[in-house]
Amino acid sequence: MDIIKLPIEKWTEDQVSSWLCGIGVKEKYISKLYDEEVDGPVLRDITEDYLVNKTGMKSGQVFLILRNRDLLIQSIKKTEMVKGKHQQLTTKKISVGQEDAEEPQIGETENPSMLGKNILGSQKDIERPKQQYPIIANKNTGGQKAAEEPQPDQTPPEEDTQGPFVVSKKILDSQKNVSKTIQKCPTAAIETLGSKDSAECKANPAKETVVMPFTKRDCKRRPFGKEGIHFTYIMSNVLQPETGISDLISPCHEYKSFAIAAKLDRPRLQAKFAREILKFGTGCMNIRSNGTIHFGVMDSREDTGYIHGEIIGILVPDKDIYVDALDHIERSYSRSHAEDVRRCIRPPEFIEVTDIYTDEKRYVVEVDIVPQLSIVKNIVYTVRLPNFNEKTNKVIHEKDAIFCRVGATTKPVDDPIEFCQRVSTRDAQREAAENRQCVTMPKVSPDLGRKLVMLITGGKTYIEKGKWFILVTNKFRSEHLSSIDFLLNMRIFCVFDFDSDSNVCGLCHEYLKHHAANLHFMHDYIISSSLTSEEFQKKMHLFEQTSWIFCNGRNDFRGKEECDDLTWFKTKKTQLKECASLIFKQILPKGTFTLIFLLTSPVEKPLLHTYSEFFSDMGGHEDIICISESEDNFEKWQSFAQSFCDESMVNHSSVVGMKMSHVNETLQRIQSVASRTTKHLPTYAKGECLLESREEERMYSLEILYMDHCDETREDVIEAEKENIEQHFYHGGKVNWMNFWLAEKRHVGEVIQRDVYQVISNLLSDCLKNSADQLFINSFNIFHHPGSGGSTVARQVLWNNRKKLRCAVVKPSYSVVIVSEHAYRLRTYEENGIQKCVPVLLLVEDCDDDFLGDLKNELEVAITRQKIAQGTLCFIVLSCRRSYNPAKKCKESPLHNVQVTHKLSDEEKKQFAGKRKMLEKQYKPEFILTFVLMSEGFGTEYVEQFVKHLLQDIDHDHVVTRLIHYVALLNTYVQNSFLSQSHCEARLTLSVYLEKFHLLQSDVKEEFRQHAFEEALTEPGRLVFIHLRDERTYIKSIRIIHPLVAKEILQQLLHHQKQESGLALELLGDDVLFGHRFGREDYVKFLRDLFMRRDRISKGDEEDSFFSPLIEHVRDTESPEMAVNLLTEAYKRFDKDPLFAQNLARLNYSQEKFEEAECWAELAAKKLPNNPFILNTKGQVYRKWFYKKVSGLKKENKTAERIADAVRTAVKAMDSFQDCQRAAIEDAESMSNSGFFAASEVGCRLLQLFSTSFVFSNKTECVKYLLTDHIPEKVKKPWEDFHSKLKDLHNIIQASLEWISEDLSYFQTDPSADEEETEDQIKHPKKWLVTKSVEFGRYFSVHDAHSESGSNIPTPAMTRMKIYQLGGGNMTNIFSILTDSKRKDKVKVLEGLICSYAHLYKLLGGKMDQMDLANYIASNITLSCLSTQSKALASLKELQDLSHKFPKDKWNCQPNALFLLTLLFWPEDQDSEEVKEKKYEFVLSAVKVLTTCYFDKKKDIPARKRRIYTHFFLGNGKGLEKIVHKSKVLATTKSLPVSEKRIRWYHGEGWKMEETAKLLRLVSGRTENGSVYLEGPQKLELMITPLNAASVPYNENVTFYLGFTMRGPVAINVTIKNRLA
Repeated sequence: MDIIKLPIEKWTEDQVSSWLCGIGVKEKYISKLYDEEVDGPVLRDITEDYLVNKTGMKSGQVFLILRNRDLLIQSIKKTEMVKGKHQQLTTKKISVGQEDAEEPQIGETENPSMLGKNILGSQKDIERPKQQYPIIANKNTGGQKAAEEPQPDQTPPEEDTQGPFVVSKKILDSQKNVSKTIQKCPTAAIETLGSKDSAECKANPAKETVVMPFTKRDCKRRPFGKEGIHFTYIMSNVLQPETGISDLISPCHEYKSFAIAAKLDRPRLQAKFAREILKFGTGCMNIRSNGTIHFGVMDSREDTGYIHGEIIGILVPDKDIYVDALDHIERSYSRSHAEDVRRCIRPPEFIEVTDIYTDEKRYVVEVDIVPQLSIVKNIVYTVRLPNFNEKTNKVIHEKDAIFCRVGATTKPVDDPIEFCQRVSTRDAQREAAENRQCVTMPKVSPDLGRKLVMLITGGKTYIEKGKWFILVTNKFRSEHLSSIDFLLNMRIFCVFDFDSDSNVCGLCHEYLKHHAANLHFMHDYIISSSLTSEEFQKKMHLFEQTSWIFCNGRNDFRGKEECDDLTWFKTKKTQLKECASLIFKQILPKGTFTLIFLLTSPVEKPLLHTYSEFFSDMGGHEDIICISESEDNFEKWQSFAQSFCDESMVNHSSVVGMKMSHVNETLQRIQSVASRTTKHLPTYAKGECLLESREEERMYSLEILYMDHCDETREDVIEAEKENIEQHFYHGGKVNWMNFWLAEKRHVGEVIQRDVYQVISNLLSDCLKNSADQLFINSFNIFHHPGSGGSTVARQVLWNNRKKLRCAVVKPSYSVVIVSEHAYRLRTYEENGIQKCVPVLLLVEDCDDDFLGDLKNELEVAITRQKIAQGTLCFIVLSCRRSYNPAKKCKESPLHNVQVTHKLSDEEKKQFAGKRKMLEKQYKPEFILTFVLMSEGFGTEYVEQFVKHLLQDIDHDHVVTRLIHYVALLNTYVQNSFLSQSHCEARLTLSVYLEKFHLLQSDVKEEFRQHAFEEALTEPGRLVFIHLRDERTYIKSIRIIHPLVAKEILQQLLHHQKQESGLALELLGDDVLFGHRFGREDYVKFLRDLFMRRDRISKGDEEDSFFSPLIEHVRDTESPEMAVNLLTEAYKRFDKDPLFAQNLARLNYSQEKFEEAECWAELAAKKLPNNPFILNTKGQVYRKWFYKKVSGLKKENKTAERIADAVRTAVKAMDSFQDCQRAAIEDAESMSNSGFFAASEVGCRLLQLFSTSFVFSNKTECVKYLLTDHIPEKVKKPWEDFHSKLKDLHNIIQASLEWISEDLSYFQTDPSADEEETEDQIKHPKKWLVTKSVEFGRYFSVHDAHSESGSNIPTPAMTRMKIYQLGGGNMTNIFSILTDSKRKDKVKVLEGLICSYAHLYKLLGGKMDQMDLANYIASNITLSCLSTQSKALASLKELQDLSHKFPKDKWNCQPNALFLLTLLFWPEDQDSEEVKEKKYEFVLSAVKVLTTCYFDKKKDIPARKRRIYTHFFLGNGKGLEKIVHKSKVLATTKSLPVSEKRIRWYHGEGWKMEETAKLLRLVSGRTENGSVYLEGPQKLELMITPLNAASVPYNENVTFYLGFTMRGPVAINVTIKNRLA
């Protein structure tokens, strides 16, 4: 049953789904509504809240459903109102070849005026859809009747032109009636063939029939005499009614549907076509009036379901048929008149009928009649109309007849004699009309220049510099390409180019001469689900370079050539829709851009469809401008536009008839910068070079500051904007280059230089001095209190050095590889060689140490590759970072760090006081608030009083106050947070209000929009909010003028009303803000950080926190329960993110709510079962729970039964930590050691519990239970569930300790700044390892527990435990003895370890395993570093012989063993060449395996996070004395202060000290392509890894020191030989 026959209340879920599919709702939402069992009754009453909350539907889809639902209900109500009325349908039909007196043949009718009605045929010939009743079309109907006629009691009113129409994807051809059902579709409601939605409907026949509203629009006719190629009609639009004669010059009009005749064969069609034209033409010529006859336009006067004048179009397979039909003129007129008729009847014009919902090509065929007096004077024309005779099967011509126009029809003349007598009168009237036409005053040309300026600027005197433009173009002619200067200075976001040759000889080719651009196709803008909008923007370089989108292929790109219209609609239409939707709905909000259609050639159908699509996605015409030099091009554009918007709207926003050269000159005059601006950079030769715009744009990760920066700004712009720029800065806005330029040019007062500016300038001057010891890269750091002006100081340094250095600011979010590449390109740009270049000063803001380190490393690599001479300064990196303790940072490195604080010096106070007086004369104090606060040093009392005064009498219930609440909360707890203005407008419900002004042009509306937003704010809101605008995206946002002010506002606003948790819950539950699409990623990030981001001192925060500052504040000042509740709501808001569940587990166990913590940890682990950090949290829950249970046990109550519960919890913790260990090892991109540390901690704590309980009679029984199969009776039953786990406890602890030892032997132990690594993080892992090893050994070192016999003879296992107890057991413990400053008996301890290993060797009969053997050798090497005279010390030869017990196959050796082999067998000077060669080969084989093991251990983690640890260096001694420990090398700078010591080693100066040279041996080698090779015997070379690859010179003979690591030997301080000499 068709759903239109059912009331909406009776629709099923399937029928609702079909309807939703038809109106274009996304499939995922259709599925969700189907799952929620939304049927007809629910659809009728459904609300916006329901759609948003139940399906998570976005506002656009909600609007689409509710609007179409309302229209549907209205249409059905109208249908019911007219139910019961009757209409008699005409059922006549033509019987071809049959004589019938009532239905005469063509040409045999008595009344020619009836011919139009007869040829239309019966109702069956043209199945007309009723205005109020739908055509039900389904592909399953085949050739059956495509439309059911309504019952007699269902007649709709004639005047109603709206109603629900059914959309079909096929126009069904009825074989019986040779007619077509015309489909009707609402604008922008559904997709056409080839679209995604159509494909869905094909796959699901139930979705083929849907009901939609439709409105027919009035439209204009083609201008008389104009070619049809420059015009277009829209299917189902309605022309004005047929007309009679008026002033003879204005044409009269007659319509013919021609629907049936268009399907006739050639002779019949031509006869019919010529008959209608010649009858109409003769009538016009005899009456002396111009006229046009239209074929393909409804002329029915009956209620056929069509409107009179409705455009339906006809199929024209061959245009020549219609053109050749006029050959009947010579046979229908006398010879003397035929030539006149030819001159008066113009050739047919074929005007395309656009129906963007079908691929069928239809036309309206129009013929103009122009009876010029010079041709028709004194003549009355008779015509013999052609008619095809079915009997004779040929065309015959009727008798001569005279026709004339009577009203809107053409009729035979009743009285020929009288008609002929009045011919002179008609000639006189025609002559007068033609004369009037000749003397008609020309139309006054509109002021197109002013209109163009107003449209582009919105009434301003210039185009805003930051405004984005989107351009849509077709083919440019050569003369147009010389007039594109105005485009070169526009910020063009993207170009939709329909010229497939544009890259070869069009606009793109010309544009690329001046600017960089990324060339794309539309399918490149289909964003994958794995990418966020921000990631996509970064990938496509949006906002950095113009995106050039070829919309119809590129003829110079194989496989992407231009296609015809039909193919375009099938293959590219959907791509255009997705591309437009992405840009206009996700990337660029309204008001940030203007869309310009630049029509420079005839408009094709794909471009017209683009206009429709953009109009729909942009929600109107207010940001769209059309510029067309040709009026003909615009007329086609205009006629198409009338199908979906008002003519006045299109005309209002279009500039037509203005030459492109005039557009170019007009717009250049109002651009804020001069045309073809020149930019210059300093050169090494103290000259200047031109910086090309395209080269600047190719270095998109840098904001380059050129010598003449801002000089291109026009004077009128300066005068108009200088006060706004200055006021914005002193109110709290970020400083920009224009502030410095205005001050430098004396347009405004100077910008104060803080004292620290001179400090940095001095440091900069010192590093610019030439020196042989000059570093390639120098770096300085500015640490500043938030909001203290650190960024201003840093930018002042760049501004004042821009003429002697090449200066640039590093843009955020780009990788160090890209930044370093661009920085190096900037250094060498237009220089004469790479050795002599101006240094580059790079400003890096708000980055971490890792980024800075990586950036400097990448720059060093680039410098080294190019063989830059030593002593050449290439880069100066100036970092500017916030810090709550900048003084501490300065103490750490006084030569490179400076501080900026809120506190002013005495001299600064004087400067600020003077500047404040000057500013207060110019501006009101409330407009320079931040400067006022700064001049007061941000004193606590002053800020408090300032905020108190500001908030006096504030309306706490006002929506703006709530907005202030929200922004203050974010600014207080989330650094650098803001709220987009678009979000604020949504919260203030301004969006609906602003829609009323959609007729305003874009910039006028934008200015009004800003004014409306500021007016909507209360006075406090206007004062505390600072308006920001992203320089890259142009998107506006707000924040409170200063973080300290935000904090104070929050405290005072909440003082008597609500707590911060309540405010956070309100913000969290605000669906309007959370669902708003523009700027959503930033907002969601800030909101997430509010609940999840922990403070880190390393990130510039005041302290390290365990939870986000907000959660900790709520927990400490309100209650832990409220903190849990707040985090729980955040978990729900963020789609039950498992990381929130992890945080909830941590928060609960920190409050000793272990049951709840367990639930949250299990939930998080279930969702992310392979996340080592979450598994660690799960283990921590049980660990803390276990500790709690143990602390609650009294000593006398520690029986097997009573501690069973605690033991069970400890076992759960061990299981979780082992899962964490496995996940950490398998994770290729990160490394969490927490599971290994925690497993050891819990194991040792469990051993401690056993040793202090009454479960075992003594320690021996306990160890026996843990190490053997023995199970005491008292624990057999209570511990039956975990006997096997407890008996594995020894192995678990030992394996964990050994893994930690190995990891520490590989990598440095720098504390990590990663948030995941801070949960009970071990700060001194090597000390911890020794402590736990000793503890582990002490618990298990008992004599008779290791043997079943109970003998007191020490066993190997007991000996190993004794070794652990002594602080050995692994190589890391043994080596750490050298660095343990608290140990006084180091030699004694090592001698004890060596004796223990020697005893173990005997116990095992000389068959020690690799680990024991390696530890024994390591103990000897360590002892040799302390005392070479010890009796326990074995000689190098003895150790070498002992090492042969390692497996012969190096791949079977453990890494520790291989490392020791490189130490033992490193060749010495006294060795013979043969011995050296053998040793080198032996070492080489060991290093090969070591390197492989290293990369397996390192995984895919960046080297900067897993830095290799150097244990020993090659010294100048012999034997074991050649092995020098790292601690001995570092001791050479022991007497220096800590800060100087760090600087010396960081810059490599420590290796150049005389003490170091005496201690270490310098070896020779060479470099080749970045690799270092050590010289060996017989030309044998060993490739050595450089510790600092960036410092390695290319292809040079070098010397270096040799270090020994678990990766193999490394080269340190690689220096070119001749330079060292």
